[in-house]
Amino acid sequence: MKKTLIPIIVIVSLAVVLGMWYVNTNNTLVDMKGQATKQWANVESSYQRRSDLIGNLVKTVQGAADFERGTLKDVIEARSKATATNIDVNNLTPEKLAAFQEAQSGLSSALSRLLVTVERYPDLKANQNFLELQSQLEGTENRINVERNRFNELAGEYNIKIEKIPTNIIANIADFDPLALFSSKPGSENAPDVNFKFN
Repeated sequence: MKKTLIPIIVIVSLAVVLGMWYVNTNNTLVDMKGQATKQWANVESSYQRRSDLIGNLVKTVQGAADFERGTLKDVIEARSKATATNIDVNNLTPEKLAAFQEAQSGLSSALSRLLVTVERYPDLKANQNFLELQSQLEGTENRINVERNRFNELAGEYNIKIEKIPTNIIANIADFDPLALFSSKPGSENAPDVNFKFN
């Protein structure tokens, strides 16, 4: 009777060890993905802050009666497109992230054109509300970059973890999919061509 108990004890012990390993690994992956998901919320929050500031900036600029309406319209439309592009972090594919980045880049581009145009309006450049909003936007742009880099760090660690053996077994069983990462726009690896013209 003792000989028949030994294989049962070995099988039960092995099942317990494997069960504990599965639970521990699964919990680690849940934690890592949770941290990346939380960081994604920080990224979205930073973009939302920028969108809110741009709305206030546009209202301030609209007060300048002769300000270029086309430039304001471009910013308003780009802002609308950027805020309409939302992503569920649990379905963060490279294609969806590229669409999100494209919408945000469109808003950045329109905003840059607006700020360049403002240079021709000394009264607007001296407006305290405008100056404060411009300063807050600069800080927010820096914050967006920090939050995106932090997201990439956390999502990158998670992506590496789910690919490593033997964790990849549990990742496949429990449907832990990789998260897409922010990347630079194509061509941004090339230095810009700057020409200074002197009269």
